[in-house]
Amino acid sequence: MKIALMQDTAQPLDVAGNLAMIEAAAGRSREQGAELLLTPELFPVGYAPAQIRAELSAEQVAQTRAETAAIAQRSGIAMVVSLPGVGGPEERGITAVLFSPDGEVLGEHQKVQLFGPEEKESFRPGSEAPAVIRLGGLNLGMVICYDIEFPEMARAAAAAGVEVLLVPTALAEEPRVPQLLVPARALENQMTVAYANHCGLEDGLSFDGLSVVAGPRGEILGELGAEPGLLLAEVGPRPASGEAGPWYLEDRRTELHRQWI
Repeated sequence: MKIALMQDTAQPLDVAGNLAMIEAAAGRSREQGAELLLTPELFPVGYAPAQIRAELSAEQVAQTRAETAAIAQRSGIAMVVSLPGVGGPEERGITAVLFSPDGEVLGEHQKVQLFGPEEKESFRPGSEAPAVIRLGGLNLGMVICYDIEFPEMARAAAAAGVEVLLVPTALAEEPRVPQLLVPARALENQMTVAYANHCGLEDGLSFDGLSVVAGPRGEILGELGAEPGLLLAEVGPRPASGEAGPWYLEDRRTELHRQWI
């Protein structure tokens, strides 16, 4: 499967402008043969947790979600888009939604690990493990931003059968995550990890960019720098371990690991 990762600068609460950027990226991705577009965390509304809580109503979120589904349908491409969850400002989380090329919801994940005081004051954490979603002959899964920095999240996805883990993110001033942790998560779980970030200045934060796709051997399949761009990469199923290993998934001793925690 050929996937595309969008990296750009959103404007907080400029939903029309942000969706226009997503639609343009979806069109370019489809023209270049991609079957799926991965967008950054909260891109349609911009990464501004306090503003989202104070100013964005449940009705506005629902409308944004419907408009995003329509973009997938018009563009004829599956899309992962991160949005505030349904419900009122005091009860919603940060979600990632996988839309089919027909605009149907194929799966959803609510961010489990909220980052920092502002996110924790503005959103509710999720509690569900990443779901397995079959698309294009592959088992896909989703986690969001800070989730990937916890080995347990990626391991839960891999143990469930996920082959390609899709990660919308909003990472500022911490390049070690895409450069070190993302390839490590891919290698230790023998799956592909695709990590799509914002870039530029939003709501006082300077985002790193550095979107990356790491393959199941920890190899870099594609990466971007600090500027806006579209990253395309071919991703596939988990390779067989073979005689040379590594056998990280097969050799787990979960009955012991559970006792130690």
